[in-house]
Amino acid sequence: MTDQYAVIGNPIEHSKSPDIHALFAAQSGQDMHYGRILGDLEDFAGDVHDFMRKGGRGMNVTVPFKERAFELADRSSERAERAGAVNTLSFEGDTILGDNTDGAGLVRDLGCNHHFNFGGARILLLGAGGASRGVLHPLLQEQPVRLVIANRTASKAVALAEASDGKASG
Repeated sequence: MTDQYAVIGNPIEHSKSPDIHALFAAQSGQDMHYGRILGDLEDFAGDVHDFMRKGGRGMNVTVPFKERAFELADRSSERAERAGAVNTLSFEGDTILGDNTDGAGLVRDLGCNHHFNFGGARILLLGAGGASRGVLHPLLQEQPVRLVIANRTASKAVALAEASDGKASG
């Protein structure tokens, strides 16, 4: 039986995730389908539960639902708890598990693939939404000299900086 996965967001048509996961499935011999779901801005939870009822095994979450996904999860990883945002949902029966892999993925990609040295760096983090919440602590763990958060709404940048225990400024 083909495993069902999806990415949910609004907008979503631009997402490359289905193409990337189709290639991954082919390379690893997995029988899976990975689709796109245009999430209802008023009923995100309903969309997730509908996907679960139809046999979905898990989904990635993107704009603007990462914080709502955190609220929806029955259990969350330490990374998700720290971020207050979720980008990955997996389902075990009726239980929704939330995780946030944004920061770990970013740090690994920049460090391993691009040989970026975080120590001594000055980092500008643009935005204060779910993705920024997910990358803040992993970036700070790499001990940059300074991390500044900029956002259209200054109060959101300041609030996120305050959540960093004084290690970032907004």
